[in-house]
Amino acid sequence: MKLTLTQMLTLDGVMQGPGGPDEDTGGGFTQGGWVWPYFDNDFGRFMDDNFRRADAFLLGRHTYEIFAAYWPKVSGDPVSDALNSLPKHVASTTLTSTDWEGARIVEGDVAERVAALKEQPGRELQMHGSAGLARSLFGHGLIDTLHLITVPVVLGAGKRLFAEGALPTAFRQADTRVTGTGVVISTYEREGAPQYGSF
Repeated sequence: MKLTLTQMLTLDGVMQGPGGPDEDTGGGFTQGGWVWPYFDNDFGRFMDDNFRRADAFLLGRHTYEIFAAYWPKVSGDPVSDALNSLPKHVASTTLTSTDWEGARIVEGDVAERVAALKEQPGRELQMHGSAGLARSLFGHGLIDTLHLITVPVVLGAGKRLFAEGALPTAFRQADTRVTGTGVVISTYEREGAPQYGSF
């Protein structure tokens, strides 16, 4: 199974609080909910198709709590059907139990456990959001595919996916589409270390 990450970003690389004002206010962040004006049918179709490819999910604690508070109450669409029926692996050092059916806490070394999950048969082990976990796994070279959803807005502050010290990595662009509201959805496949040269 390959590990894929779907992440919403602003033009200046902020990924914090895309879904609502109260989603992530860490560090005094007050600009949550910046994706909402740009969500349209094109965006929705991409998300539906993306979730249809999942065979399991890997979630950080904060994302798990957001998802678990909402998705078990929803049914009848590709996103809720996948999230409510497939295994959910939750990386957390603070949770002691999970209430959502099919969810279980990743025990031991997270990077080692994720590497073992990737050895299992299947299509995609999907991460959505979970930026802290994503940064950690990116540093171990474990993320195979990036779906970066770039929203045409600049916030000037907030947590960023790729911070100083990120693992140098080269990617191949596999697909790009633009929604009716100007959101650019690009898919990148990891290729290894960057190549360098000189002009």
